[in-house]
Amino acid sequence: MPRKSWRDAIAAYSSPATLVLLLLGFAAGLPYMLVFSTLSVWLREAGVARETIGFASLIGLAYAFKWVWSPLLDQWRLPLLGRMGRRRSWLVLSQVLIASGLVGMALCDPQTHLTWLIALAVLVAFASATQDIAIDAYRLEIVDNSRQAALAASYMAGYRIAALLATAGALYFAEGFGSTVLSYQHSAWAGTYLVFALLMLPGLLTSLWMREPPVPLKTQLAAARYGFSHQMVSVLVLIVLLVSVPAMFTQLYHTDFASLVRGEASLLDLLLEDRAFLRALLYTILTGLCLSTMGRRGLAPVLTPVNDFIVRYRWQALLLLGLIATYRMSDTVMGVMANVFYIDQGFTKDQIASVSKLFGLVMTLLGAGVGGLLIVRFGILPILFIGGVASAATNLLFLMLADMGPHLQMLVLTISADNFSGGLATAAFVAYLSSLTNLKFSATQYALLSSIMLLLPRLIGGYSGVMVEKLGYAQFFLATALLGIPTLILIVLQWRREGPQANGSAPVAPPEQA
Repeated sequence: MPRKSWRDAIAAYSSPATLVLLLLGFAAGLPYMLVFSTLSVWLREAGVARETIGFASLIGLAYAFKWVWSPLLDQWRLPLLGRMGRRRSWLVLSQVLIASGLVGMALCDPQTHLTWLIALAVLVAFASATQDIAIDAYRLEIVDNSRQAALAASYMAGYRIAALLATAGALYFAEGFGSTVLSYQHSAWAGTYLVFALLMLPGLLTSLWMREPPVPLKTQLAAARYGFSHQMVSVLVLIVLLVSVPAMFTQLYHTDFASLVRGEASLLDLLLEDRAFLRALLYTILTGLCLSTMGRRGLAPVLTPVNDFIVRYRWQALLLLGLIATYRMSDTVMGVMANVFYIDQGFTKDQIASVSKLFGLVMTLLGAGVGGLLIVRFGILPILFIGGVASAATNLLFLMLADMGPHLQMLVLTISADNFSGGLATAAFVAYLSSLTNLKFSATQYALLSSIMLLLPRLIGGYSGVMVEKLGYAQFFLATALLGIPTLILIVLQWRREGPQANGSAPVAPPEQA
């Protein structure tokens, strides 16, 4: 990709697509917070038990597993609405379902209709996750790789504004309408959720107004190889596989194999008396069926996009997947303990909220915007490298803050730098992931790659509290900064492999994406 001028970089933000992604980002940010964060406050204020609220938070898993049904959006055209195009039709359907679900939630009082409220929240979550898949696919197909970061920055701006409105704004509305911790009023929360259902209207109008991405018909037909029934079978088989494999290993762990090895029990004894062994056997059979020839045929709609990625990049796919899996590790692992660290340092909740929401939001959006400009000007990989260095290096500011106590100016500097680098890195990473996808399977491949992006950081982040207890905050922040080094090595290897002709823009793949 040849370098472009600063005028070209600034022009990346002047296209109608930038406004479209801003409004779609706003539509994506509203439902996520309303069913994941704000709903918990509503339920607690209504007197719902903490245990129930904890289970209700599992609604958020819809976003983690959205890649399971993402092939539907690539390979199945909706009846009637499908005339609008494969991206716009799914957007309109998901946005109508979100708005309808929010209206339904508003009409349900958790004190009397909790089950219905949770069921509608699940509907909103699945529709919202589907909307996210469709938005990502639309963004991938509407412009070339060099402008993906600019669209990602615009999307992030809309998303962050909506998230702030759907959390702090929603609580303000509910309080203003008359519901408090001491005096719960269902009508106040009903009015709040009805307001946010109406706020989905700009996103819906945008989906109706915008143009369908100019993907060649040949590409669309090549993607649509499987019918709806095959698609649904693939989703069901994949769900069974995702459940049976971890369950199989869990039950095997609890099986009393030691008695069999010591000769104290026979295989028949295990079959008759060890329930864990029986469950393990059942899950093993289910796993075998899913991986059999018949099961693999059922999984074809999901396996085809994965196979396409491997065939296009061959051995290089391992390097790319390693880069994807580790790129956000440094800041994600650190971020798990960030708020706990602020409290332990002696900062007040008001200070944390004002600095993180004000400076954090502004600097994240500024970082994303600057990232979009720099990528148009210099290419993707150079800015991806800079984002990786900055994300890891800002953890050292937290290390310095750990020795300074509740130093407010240092907190502002640390959060500002951390969020700026996070915005820059996110914009670069979105552009990089976008460059890896095939337009035939843009929804599926991007959903899979973005899921891989968070898998390893989230797993390691689960042990961040243990790391702090054993190492202390200073050593913890140093360790998380060092976690960024493997990613930087992988970026350099990829950059050198690309050579100067690619200008660090995207991996080279066979020219069959059109």
